[in-house]
Amino acid sequence: MASQTQFSDRPRVLVVGGGYVGLYVAKNLQKQVKANGGIVTVVDPLPYMTYQPFLPEVAAGTINARNAVVSHRMHLKDTELISGKVVGINHATHTATVEPADGGAPFELSYRDVVVSAGSVTRTFPIPGLAEVGIGMKTIEEAVEMRNKVLERIETASLMTDQAARARALTFVVVGGGFAGIETITEIEDMARGAVRENNRLKREDLRFVMIEAMGRVMPEVKPDQAEWVVSSMRERGIEVLLNTSLASAEGGLLKLINMADKSPAGEFEADTLIWTAGVQANPMVRATDFPIDDRGRVRANAELRITGDDGPLEGAWAAGDVSAVPDLTGGGVGGFCVPNAQHAVRQAKRLAKNLLADRYGIGQVEEYRHKNLGAVAGMGQYKGVANIMGFGMKGLPAWLAHRGYHGMAMPMFERKFRVVSGWAANFWFGRDFTQLLHLKNPRQAFVEAATPAKKPAAK
Repeated sequence: MASQTQFSDRPRVLVVGGGYVGLYVAKNLQKQVKANGGIVTVVDPLPYMTYQPFLPEVAAGTINARNAVVSHRMHLKDTELISGKVVGINHATHTATVEPADGGAPFELSYRDVVVSAGSVTRTFPIPGLAEVGIGMKTIEEAVEMRNKVLERIETASLMTDQAARARALTFVVVGGGFAGIETITEIEDMARGAVRENNRLKREDLRFVMIEAMGRVMPEVKPDQAEWVVSSMRERGIEVLLNTSLASAEGGLLKLINMADKSPAGEFEADTLIWTAGVQANPMVRATDFPIDDRGRVRANAELRITGDDGPLEGAWAAGDVSAVPDLTGGGVGGFCVPNAQHAVRQAKRLAKNLLADRYGIGQVEEYRHKNLGAVAGMGQYKGVANIMGFGMKGLPAWLAHRGYHGMAMPMFERKFRVVSGWAANFWFGRDFTQLLHLKNPRQAFVEAATPAKKPAAK
């Protein structure tokens, strides 16, 4: 990747990021753009899109990690794919600076149209110790690591004789009471409970699960009575739900809490596992562009999904998904904008692709994005869930079925849907798989030990 001559010199639609929006935009554009003499180029450091609503189930082992991702090369055969990150955009000159994933020298890439679809990243706060001991739930790698860590802690704790160390190993904490946090802690609790049943040295009461939420309620996307039911259901399962509580420090695995009402200390305890799900923010790469940014770090866009400045839309510049501030014409969004979720991202991507084709090639009509939120569904472990669909609330098994049905359909690409549903069927018949994959962090360990000559005993 030393020079730009390796890439197509055809008029380029540059797609920044290959997540929900990037994948769908490229898939819906590639053939039409190619037929009109252009090329669609996707730049992303990863070769796949992650279906993030499935991450809690990946962490719990009910979905195979590979089935929760969609290969770019398999499904974007008429798209130019570049493994790297866009680290800057100068729309005045229609060029982007790309940093190759292999660590090579950055290079410039010209474009005619650009689609900013860089998504969001985990939002954190300057909490002492958080970076050292915490882990997010935003990537497939984090979900796999979390599954292995929970199972490893259970197995290790079963051999411990130090009761304090054992209690620390079997304490699992999730910060954030939104959909991601609720699904993560309930799915992991379900898995851990099953794993303990297979271990005769432990019992369910040895496990401790704690959810910390700074607000006075959980899951703002559902009705208040449903949120109360969620908390009650979790507490019945033995999960501690600490509302109006915030994490003040996590240094050395000692978690110190504060009461949000008066900022007074709210207790402390030790835990080996700390999962952070307390929100996301727009990808900060957009700050390295000359596009207009709002006070929350999002690219400003109009209802046609065009990037828009004070003087109106910018020619050849588009944005959608979590990285953008798109007006919600139905009036249902927070602050008048579409909320950052997969439902909007997928639908915005399809509308953006149609609008770009209409604007650039005269294919179809440019239309405003308008989508009434269908609601929200969440799984809370096997056969348990909560849902708010078109204002109709559901709990328990019906909500769990709605969750499975919606996300099974929403998962991109038929072959991925089939793999996911087949996995669910296997779990139904054979039960959850509690196999822990050891040494993923150091896969060469066994080979190094075998290839290293044994040291001769010292002469006496």
